[in-house]
Amino acid sequence: MTQRIKISELPEFDVSEYLNNDEDVAEYLTAILEENDPALLAAALGDIARARGMSQVAKDSGIAREALYKALRPGSEPRFETISRVCTALGVRLVVQPTHVAHTDMPQESA
Repeated sequence: MTQRIKISELPEFDVSEYLNNDEDVAEYLTAILEENDPALLAAALGDIARARGMSQVAKDSGIAREALYKALRPGSEPRFETISRVCTALGVRLVVQPTHVAHTDMPQESA
């Protein structure tokens, strides 16, 4: 059986160099969200912002560049509003999915 390695256990490198298109960004964010770590999400959004150009992301999000660096540094705990504005500026959205598959044999409520 292959052991799954968590992203948080990988050695450091600059992932922003590998985020070359929207598909790369989506796959990266999906993997980060599976870690269920808000600070890691903030840092990942910072990686993507650096790949896209922090100045442009700051302009598009309406957040000062310095404040954006501070909010998206590793270990930070940005407000949801900040995360939302950055996601909009990056052209991505976070999607909710159930953590388990619904059973088809569950009784339906009558109307």
